[in-house]
This record gives sequence, C-alpha cells and structure tokens, in this order.
Amino acid sequence: MKILVTGGLGFIGSHTVVELQKKGYEVVIIDNCSNSSIKVIDGITAITSKKPVFEQFDLREKDKVVSFFERHHDIEGVIHFAASKAVGESVEKPLLYYENNLSTLVYILQQLTQKGASNFIFSSSCTVYGQADKLPITEDAPVKAAESPYGNTKQIGEEIIQDTCKVNPSLKAISLRYFNPVGAHPSAEIGELPIGVPQNLVPFITQTGIGLREQLSVFGDDYPTQDGTCIRDYIHVVDLAKAHVIALQRLLEDKNASNYEVFNVGTGKGSSVLEVITSFEKVSDQKLNYKIVGRREGDVIAAYADTTKANSQLGWKAESTLDESLSSAWKWEQKVRNS
Repeated sequence: MKILVTGGLGFIGSHTVVELQKKGYEVVIIDNCSNSSIKVIDGITAITSKKPVFEQFDLREKDKVVSFFERHHDIEGVIHFAASKAVGESVEKPLLYYENNLSTLVYILQQLTQKGASNFIFSSSCTVYGQADKLPITEDAPVKAAESPYGNTKQIGEEIIQDTCKVNPSLKAISLRYFNPVGAHPSAEIGELPIGVPQNLVPFITQTGIGLREQLSVFGDDYPTQDGTCIRDYIHVVDLAKAHVIALQRLLEDKNASNYEVFNVGTGKGSSVLEVITSFEKVSDQKLNYKIVGRREGDVIAAYADTTKANSQLGWKAESTLDESLSSAWKWEQKVRNS
C-alpha cells in the first residue's frame, strides 16, 4: 500500500516514515529540503533497511503537484507535514507562511478530491487552543484567536479540511494536534536538526550542553506554576510518529466515526522548563549553563493535553518518559557533533 508523506525528511516526518516502513507500507516522500537534509534518507534506510522513494520539489508549484498525482495514481493515503513552523519567523514573514502552509494544502486536497476515495492525516498543533481556560486541554476546548500567523495557518488549515470533507464524503481526514515533540530515534540515525538558532527548548538545551551555545535563557520564573517557569507537554517523537500510523490505519480500515476527526497527541502530563533542564542534567550527567531572563511575549503559562480521546478511540498512548526523550535527544546531539 503506497503512502505519500510530504515533508518526510523533516523531524516528525522522517520518524513517521520509519514507522510506516516498519509496518510494511511503501512510502513516497516529497520534500523541498528548505528546512531538512537529503542525508536523512540515509538514516531512514539504515534503520529500516529500505530506501523510501523520494521526489524533491516545492508543493507551491501546482503543476508539479498535479504531475505527481498523475504519476502516482495508486496513493492510498497522505500524511501532510510540509509547512513552515517557526512562530517568530511567521510574525516577520506572514505572507510566506500563508502561501507555504495554505496553498500547498489546497493543491493536495484538490488532487485527492478528484481521485475519489482518499485518506488524509494533517499535521496540526495545540497552538490552535491559545491560552486554554482549563487544563488539561480537551479537543472540545475553544479554538481561540491565533497568537501568530503560524498558529493561524493551522486553524485555517483545519477549517479548509473540514469544509472540504463536508462536500466530499469520499475524503476521510484526521487532524492531529501535537503538543511539544522532542527526542530522537533511539538508534541516533535521525533526530531534530534545526537550521540556525533553535526555536524550541530541547535542541537549545542539547546544543548548550555540547558547547555550541554559550548559555540557555529561561524566559521568566514568575509564572503561577510550581517553580515559576512555563509548563508544556513534551512527547517523544517516536510516540508521535506511531500516532500518525495508527490514525492512518483507522481511516484505511473505516473505523473513523465521521469523515473528519480531531485528536490531541501528547503525554497528558505537563513539565516545567526547569524540570526539563533537571531531566537533561540527570541523563547527561552534567550541569547546564542557563540563566533566568524576562518573560517572552506570546508564551502561554501552561499547556498539556487531555489524551483520553486518543487513548480510547485511537487505541494509542504515549509510552516514553521525559528522561527517555531527553536521553535520546542528547545521544543524537552527540552523534551530530562528532560525525
């Protein structure tokens, strides 16, 4: 069974390709390599002993999207990761984000609705909830005004899919709202490889630990939390990748309750910034150079998932601990810097 993974050389995409291939799916990757490396294919192949089919082009080029589906008319499902994802950059370059994250989605959905029965998994985000009124966050929590153009593209993306499903009953889709993906494959063959200065906490921690960054800044210690730092739900990327495979199988086996569904994907447990630092210091056996600085604009106080729906309806549950996530991220960082 042939599955298309867009953005399949990225952090979450590459781990999902691995899990798909381990389940026996034939995977085709589309990636323009704007925020990834073609060398990731070697890592995927090393883990699975199978090289995925790869096509390098930009999904904003509609004629190439049309051509791809003409050549690969036997695609049974699509997992759509390809998107720009840096919150700060989206504030500075909103039009880039709206073009890259929305036009590509539209072009793919146009092809899927033309081919008839289709299965589609969308890479969404817990940013759609904003500052939640209640914790943990359920799928029924209100979708609030987005804090950034990036967050807005995820909200609009979900609306586009939902509207398309309403008038195309043969299209089945699931949006997975991720919380905070971290870690790396236990083999250390693939992992998170941010280009430039990391936008996320864990790669900044590991780069500081390895000496690439001089110091980690902790943005605020005066929040109304246990230790004053922000709380997030950190999920191991392999657990997240497995959720995509299970969600896809749900659609392929016609187990979905409706032709558009939404699931939170997290651990159900919140960890503060200082707890993440402590975990890293434990698994790496070294002290991390960090300092407390002022709050960062746009940060929500706390966000962690209620995973009841994913656990009961998908039959999926996160398995890895925070220590295991940090340990795998550190192993990957060491391999990258020493290779």
